[in-house]
Amino acid sequence: MTISSKACKRPLWCWVGLALLAMSSTPSCLGFHSTFPTSLLGIKISHGHPMSTDFSTDRPSKTNKLKLEPKQRWKPLLITKTFFERLESRSGKDYSWIRPLTQPVSELMKQDVIRRSKVYVSDWTDGFKNLKKVVPAILFLYFACLSPAISFGTIASQLTNDSIGVVEFLLSAGTSGMAYALFCGQPMAFIAPTGLTLAFISGLYRFCSLNNAPFFPIYAWVGLWTSFFFTLLGLGGSSTLIRFCTRFTDEIFNALLSLNFIYEALASLRRNFAQADPMNLTTPFVALGMALTTFWSTMKVTAFEKSRFLNQKIRTIVKDFGPVVIFVTMSFLNTLPLFKKYAVQTLSVPDTFQLAGGRPFLVPINSIPLKVKLLCSLPAVLLTALFYMDQNISVRVVNNPDNKLKKGAAYNLDMVALGLITGVLSIFGLPWMCGATVQSMNHVRAMTDTKFNPETEESEIVGVVETRLTGFVIHGLIASSLLLLPYIRLVPIPVVSGVFLFLGRKLMSGNSFLQRVRDSFVESERLPEDHPIQTLGRKRMGIFTGIQVLCLGGLWTFKSNPSTAIFFPSVIGLLMAIRA
Repeated sequence: MTISSKACKRPLWCWVGLALLAMSSTPSCLGFHSTFPTSLLGIKISHGHPMSTDFSTDRPSKTNKLKLEPKQRWKPLLITKTFFERLESRSGKDYSWIRPLTQPVSELMKQDVIRRSKVYVSDWTDGFKNLKKVVPAILFLYFACLSPAISFGTIASQLTNDSIGVVEFLLSAGTSGMAYALFCGQPMAFIAPTGLTLAFISGLYRFCSLNNAPFFPIYAWVGLWTSFFFTLLGLGGSSTLIRFCTRFTDEIFNALLSLNFIYEALASLRRNFAQADPMNLTTPFVALGMALTTFWSTMKVTAFEKSRFLNQKIRTIVKDFGPVVIFVTMSFLNTLPLFKKYAVQTLSVPDTFQLAGGRPFLVPINSIPLKVKLLCSLPAVLLTALFYMDQNISVRVVNNPDNKLKKGAAYNLDMVALGLITGVLSIFGLPWMCGATVQSMNHVRAMTDTKFNPETEESEIVGVVETRLTGFVIHGLIASSLLLLPYIRLVPIPVVSGVFLFLGRKLMSGNSFLQRVRDSFVESERLPEDHPIQTLGRKRMGIFTGIQVLCLGGLWTFKSNPSTAIFFPSVIGLLMAIRA
């Protein structure tokens, strides 16, 4: 089978989605045969929206096929309509699912814009109408989002030899978060620095150091290529490909993020003991007490809404404002003479606003040869794959039907917004942001109204305030924190570690994979009748859960190795092939 020369001369961007899919899967799972076009395109799947996955099952849901009007004219960039017809007539398979990828702006992207434009005004007015819910959410999430930015900035400063530090992370997290709140499709989702992105940055810096290559020009071009790929993927409606990512992958990915938060917190606490005098461990134990107190008390106040004490209004106030009060109180106690004598370590931030090393804002992107600029597209493909997985999985968790959001999803619009933001950050040499599952889910829960059902003894969701106001203000405060650097230095690191423990533990809630790991040690008679162990048997469930545990361990090992961290995104894609 051949493709017309006219088709071959057309641009190459619409194959990016297929390239990522091919990279993230094995030939056997895609059903390759003797020729490339029929094998790669010969995937028989359902045609509903990719994010209509039913979270009650591990397989994607089947919905109606995409129907095209008879008079609709397709103007593909690469694959002609005749090419599709030949494939369909010869193989007897349906390729209508891939046609949106061949348009400059797909129908899926247009539908996202139309869907969200109808509620854009209400995205702001709903926030101003519910200030009693918005204000406490902003206060708590400000610290919850500020802590990772500062912590990752501190870690990045060590990994990149002070090339990227706390100031860059605060500036990037604040400005990009505000832009994302303005232009994204799902404002309940946040973008933030993530451990996976930091692992890629450290791997890229290590690669440049070993090859005596300038870091920032290469960093900028990798980011620009990623911006180009990711924006085109969003315009082409490539969110359809995430349908291959089932709950099997979601659970492992979210478990990885949760464990990463907990690991960073414990590593910080362990560092206190390693650096202390073995004959005097008072300070490390005081720091450990601070972290555990922050974690335990935050868990208690957020769960106070389920208690029997006081009335519903007071319980809600305690739940909303409690975490903020605890954070401020613990930071204040560290300034008192009783605790100050222990010299508990506080956040390390510069006294004044300046980029690391006093470098200029704009990166000299033309200081490297053309050949190197083009070669930067290779690691950009890996970063695009990481962004694609991280962003879409994070947003899909937010759009979970269990959260009862009503304004609709817009995955392709989210991808375009993140792609454009990535390009701007790259030009200025600022750290890349991506979908943050932990912060996003805590945002959803902070804006959720619940009531306690005495019959089921569980909290039930009444509604969610879906607004852009919280995300915009929170990240605006993060950016303005650059003016408060002397005061931020008063925040003890153990308190930040306690917040990390809370965020990681909170993300574990609702992860059936981790619940099955726990229940594997529970007596069968004490499990409910509809539990998977009761319905499928302990042996079958143990094999399935064991495979997930091995996958999680493999991902963690691959991510933690500096020499393989840059290739980590492609390994995540293998999860889809393993499940297939």
